[in-house]
Amino acid sequence: MSDKIIAPAQNTVSSTQSPAFLERPDGQRIAYIKTEGDKDLPGLVFLGGFMSDMTGTKAVALENFARDSGQSFLRFDYAGHGQSSGLFKDGTIGQWSQDALAALDHLTEGPQILVGSSMGGWIMLNVALQRPGRIQGLVGIAAAPDFTEDLMWQQFSPEIKQTLLQDGVYHQPSDYGDAPYPLTLNLIEEGRNHLLLRQTQKISCPVRLIQGIEDLDVPWITATRISESLQSDDVEIILVKNGDHRLSTPHDLHRLFKIVKELSHKKL
Repeated sequence: MSDKIIAPAQNTVSSTQSPAFLERPDGQRIAYIKTEGDKDLPGLVFLGGFMSDMTGTKAVALENFARDSGQSFLRFDYAGHGQSSGLFKDGTIGQWSQDALAALDHLTEGPQILVGSSMGGWIMLNVALQRPGRIQGLVGIAAAPDFTEDLMWQQFSPEIKQTLLQDGVYHQPSDYGDAPYPLTLNLIEEGRNHLLLRQTQKISCPVRLIQGIEDLDVPWITATRISESLQSDDVEIILVKNGDHRLSTPHDLHRLFKIVKELSHKKL
């Protein structure tokens, strides 16, 4: 069984427009919104973060930028996120990476620039490793590869680890005022199959890593670890002195647009 595309119910332009759906062979329905653009320009694909969705500030702002630039743009929800099917607690890094690969393969054409926020930065690296010929550049915003191991498991207290080992799930209080969310042992263990920062990765395209110094979720040193792990010589780290994890202020967005524009017109 192959992936199948179901068209949206309407065609409007806003963060609330009705999505189309990509039906996956595993039965999941991946919600997405696509904007067409000039085929002579690289398209843009936004990859959201952990427990995030495609209606966030950065995703919608980047869509508007792409429209003004005449570039195609794709935003979507991983399984268990936003308007896609599935339960968040059943998701893994491998599942969400496959969702992103399916979106790239079936919903885009030609060279693409991937913009990955937080966990999306890990997903974009996984996609780039699998589809090197399709990627013109990568932009990480507080990119967080290996976070299930380095920022979760290794930082968990003995009590939390014991809860995960006994119950298979721990309900993590949210720092953003939301209800506690489930972290599963399966997420941690499956994530170990996709760790990237322990060895060199065969990614040779241009990479830009935007990282806030005041990020309380992803330490800024992660950006240097990513840079050191990549084969590419064209890697730049942009440290934002007062930047937080979200990096979604008007100034942050202007910086992002400038970086994406430069990569879009870069001669490879």
